[in-house]
Amino acid sequence: MFDKPVNDRISAWSEFRNQLTSSEDSLTDVCEFWQKAPYIPFNNKIDPHHQKSWPTPWEIIADNKYDDFTKAIMMGWTLKYSEAFNNSVIDVRIVVDSQQKSVYNIICVDSKWALNYNDNGPTLVENIEDSFYLENLIELKTSR
Repeated sequence: MFDKPVNDRISAWSEFRNQLTSSEDSLTDVCEFWQKAPYIPFNNKIDPHHQKSWPTPWEIIADNKYDDFTKAIMMGWTLKYSEAFNNSVIDVRIVVDSQQKSVYNIICVDSKWALNYNDNGPTLVENIEDSFYLENLIELKTSR
């Protein structure tokens, strides 16, 4: 998808979201889909703590450059704009590992599953390290 022209990327994203309804493991599918996105180390145009600075999912796809945060929110938007998860509570959580001073941008689905926590796919929220503290939480909402 990521090497196609912008309109084809947007169409491919729509088709992928539609496929989630019949997927046997949609959370893993979402993780694997966004792991293929072209990576940039840091996008200074977006402030993860202030939702008003976030571009729309379509603007992110048009720009086609993904740092850890934009990959995370695209995972969230993919779920939120799919029929399979449009009634789920999808949160963007910024958590900090107080021992290693690492920051993680994770997507939580119904406070049960975390995506973008590691490269192994979805993780149960209860299995996230006790040394982590929540720095910021924003619920993704659609205008359906």
